[in-house]
Amino acid sequence: MSLPPIAVLFDLDGTLLDTAPDFVRCLNQLRAELAMEPLPEALLRRSVSNGARAMIQAGFNLEPGDLDYAGRHSAFLDLYEAEIARETRLFPAMDEVLHWLEVNQIPWGIVTNKPVRFTTPLLAALALDQRCQVVVCPEHVTRRKPHPESMFLACRSLGTDPGASFYVGDHLRDIEAGRQAGMTTIAARYGYIESPEEVVSWQADHVVDSAAELAELLHSLIKI
Repeated sequence: MSLPPIAVLFDLDGTLLDTAPDFVRCLNQLRAELAMEPLPEALLRRSVSNGARAMIQAGFNLEPGDLDYAGRHSAFLDLYEAEIARETRLFPAMDEVLHWLEVNQIPWGIVTNKPVRFTTPLLAALALDQRCQVVVCPEHVTRRKPHPESMFLACRSLGTDPGASFYVGDHLRDIEAGRQAGMTTIAARYGYIESPEEVVSWQADHVVDSAAELAELLHSLIKI
């Protein structure tokens, strides 16, 4: 039996999952332990896709090399790991997207720059590890996104053709990686984007403003 030539791959934070509430909770918990006032979620959400380093910069105005950076970075990640999915959920309508792919036997997977340490327990907590067919984290490749190596690895693992497949992401590096792999790229403008108006400059093949819009787009692009 021949393997399916098409797959749909997703970035994780800000594309497939709304992880911001847990990141914000942990950062403000750390600020509270230091007798600092909480910061508003709207301010911090924009930093989530840029990882823990960006969160520490946003929360404490610290950069790597600064005196307190390493301690707060480590404490923040420990808090996050301890309750990694208290408030994290699929974005609204994303479960319908995944269900449609599964019913139509279109493999889907995750290509993320989130380390295995956090990705594996997070997917398990949401029972997504039983549904997605491939997960590629930075530890699985020598060059992370925006290099296309992780895209090629995911497609190779699925036996799918990158040129006939799709990558959905909410960061410029996602679109760059997908384009370099020859995939059809979809920019998730509903994600953790600092300047939504700049998304058009990423040169993605398509832009969507919700998972519901993503569903409509995939229905139109993938002929069942």
